[in-house]
Parts: sequence; structure tokens; C-alpha cells
Amino acid sequence: MPFQKISGKNNKHQVILYALSTCGWCRMTKELLNSNGIEYEFIDVDLTSGPEREEIINRVRQLNPRGSFPTIQIDNQVVVGYDEERIRELLEI
Repeated sequence: MPFQKISGKNNKHQVILYALSTCGWCRMTKELLNSNGIEYEFIDVDLTSGPEREEIINRVRQLNPRGSFPTIQIDNQVVVGYDEERIRELLEI
């Protein structure tokens, strides 16, 4: 899968962001992570296609049955939507 890795000085948590390239809340989530130097991987699901897209959507639905975006996996916790307070809490920022 074509995840993109964003390097950051804060890499004590494993962060995976499932996003849409056109989603304002997804963009705000990326900005929050970037402005706090968080290292993370992300994929813009709408820019994938075929079997790859199906596989990613299935993974998102396992984490978030509604299949909405953004879906963020921080270590073994899942945050659905742009919940800045919860994201900050889990990342200790």
C-alpha cells in the first residue's frame, strides 16, 4: 500500500492516518500532526483504486465500522474524526 511517511522529532507513538485528499478535517489532522512534529504514516484513500482501495477500505472499516474519515490509529487506540483533544491526549502533546 502506498502509505506516505512523514518524519518528525516526536516518534514515540505509531500513528497511521487514513484520510481523503478533499477532506477539510483530514487536512486539519495533518496540520495538527505536522505542527507538533509527530512522525506518522498516512494514505489518501480516494487516490487509490482497484483491489488496493478495497483492501484499505476494509482495514478502515475494521477500525471504524462507519468507514468515515479521518480515521487515526495511535498505537492500539482509534480516533474517528477530528477530535483534537483526544489526539493530543493519546500523543501526549
